Amino acid sequence: MQFIQLVIGGISQGCIYGLIALGFVLIYKATETVSFAQGELMMLGSFCGLATMTFLGFPFWLAVLSAIGAMAAFGVLLERVVIRPILGQPAFSIVMLTIGIGYVARGVITMIPSIGTDTHTLPVPYKDMVWNLGGAGGQGGLVLNVEQMVVIAATAALCLLLFAIFRYSKVGIAMQAASQNQLAAYYMGIPVKALNGLVWGLAAAVAAVAGLLLAPITFVHVNMGFIGLKAFPAAVVGGFGSLPGAIVGGLVIGIVESLSGFYLPQGFKDIAAYVVVLVMLMVKPNGLFGERVSKKV
Repeated sequence: MQFIQLVIGGISQGCIYGLIALGFVLIYKATETVSFAQGELMMLGSFCGLATMTFLGFPFWLAVLSAIGAMAAFGVLLERVVIRPILGQPAFSIVMLTIGIGYVARGVITMIPSIGTDTHTLPVPYKDMVWNLGGAGGQGGLVLNVEQMVVIAATAALCLLLFAIFRYSKVGIAMQAASQNQLAAYYMGIPVKALNGLVWGLAAAVAAVAGLLLAPITFVHVNMGFIGLKAFPAAVVGGFGSLPGAIVGGLVIGIVESLSGFYLPQGFKDIAAYVVVLVMLMVKPNGLFGERVSKKV
């Protein structure tokens, strides 16, 4: 039972990594750049949820939808105002810009009096609920944390929604076409610039979902965005150009972390993600679902 609970906990944490990694992959496929601000977008989504629930008094589901919508709009605005003007510059410049965006986001939240420097609890209806499965009186059976199960269920539902969008909607198909060849898509009449804005909005919305799912398990605080440093290895493990790979990579990292934290010496859990990345780069450099790219010289 202990092993099963560790695996379930790892899957739950891995889902968070996978959702953040989805943002990495979405932006990379659309613009061939890496956004290191995904963790901070997740943090901003958590604070948006906190603000709508506590200060505005919105019901839970309305607060969640409002936070996700606000972050989607913020992602579109961010791409239009900050990212788009420097597209075409060296990739390093754009990477450094996204790192700067992350620092600015943390700084802005920190400057908010009595909020930015404190740790907050997100008031969700299922806080601290557990399910006891098996065992007499709940003893010796499997104990499931409802917060973790909500993370797993919500991630599965979001993955199905994204699959439907990219498979059946015109916008999703256009996004796929633009990610394959932006110039060809442009000549075919696809509004590539507008799609790039939508991709940033979608990545910010997915990051907000990750933040709203993570916050009840941990807390809402300004440094929670650093979890993005664990999501980047998840994207590498799954294959940086693969959306399903981002989720699978997150699950791999989450399960390895959970099991290593229990069975291996203290401290190994903190480096487990990077050990997995090193092994993956040696064994399968393109990731589990990555496509082999060859260049002619």
